[in-house]
Amino acid sequence: MNPRAVVFGYHDVGDRCLRALVSAGWDVPLVVTHEADPTEKAWFADVGATASEYSIPVLRPANAAQAGIERTLAQLRPDFVFSFYYRSLIGDSILNCARRAALNMHGSLLPKYRGRAPVNWAILHGEQETGATLHHMVAKADAGDIVDQQAVPILCDDTAQDVMRKVTTAAEIVLARSLPLLAAGTAARTPQRLSDGQYFGRRAPEDGRIDWRWPAARIHNLVRAVAPPYPGAFADVSGQRWGIERTHLVSGRTEEDRRPHLFEESGICYIACGDGGVLKLLAVSAAGVPIDIGRLAKDLAADRKPRYL
Repeated sequence: MNPRAVVFGYHDVGDRCLRALVSAGWDVPLVVTHEADPTEKAWFADVGATASEYSIPVLRPANAAQAGIERTLAQLRPDFVFSFYYRSLIGDSILNCARRAALNMHGSLLPKYRGRAPVNWAILHGEQETGATLHHMVAKADAGDIVDQQAVPILCDDTAQDVMRKVTTAAEIVLARSLPLLAAGTAARTPQRLSDGQYFGRRAPEDGRIDWRWPAARIHNLVRAVAPPYPGAFADVSGQRWGIERTHLVSGRTEEDRRPHLFEESGICYIACGDGGVLKLLAVSAAGVPIDIGRLAKDLAADRKPRYL
């Protein structure tokens, strides 16, 4: 008889991991997910819709700790409780309903980047790899023993959405190869060395503000970390609020003039940053409307002088 698992899930990771459970033949009697946030652009899968494809009952509570869910889980008597990118911390009263184990899929290589927005934070700090980790849930967030993990590369111009797609695939791989071991009771259980990592909190839209005095690499990493469909990086240029949506760090080049400035060269727009490092501007908007980079380059060429920021 295949194990029974209740799923708390959200986002693309929740979608793919739920599909992996169904494909493995596990009994999933209930999926718990979130109502759509009307203030957020839904660019990811709806786990509730995925559950409905398989005729799995769905709950969308305002609070996962509600007594009704606890009673429901007590009646279902699941062997496992899974959290696949569920946005709320699941309390002990629910975790204790799992007869065998309660497990979470986290979007980093734990113990690194515990907490919120792990993909965004990894890019922001210039990491060259991240991944997905399946681990046991305990009272402290992202601190339980590790079952398995899978690394993925972060390329120099990858955005958070690019890396999130890779992490989603890594999560599916980790879960698919772990399910037979979990069912057999032979899955690994490796304690985390929490001192080797760090906990990070939630990010806010205002955290996307650029200071052109920063080093070019730092600005490029911020742009990538919050690029659309995330809230995006922004800065004031010539008295206008610009959304800086995509850049490329020009390696091996520095400007002698360390005052941040916008300039044109061979029909291409560049920004010289506080360390003299140079960014190539690839996508910019103002008030949500794309700026024509080619037109901007012509205007800068006509000025025949840099535009200081």
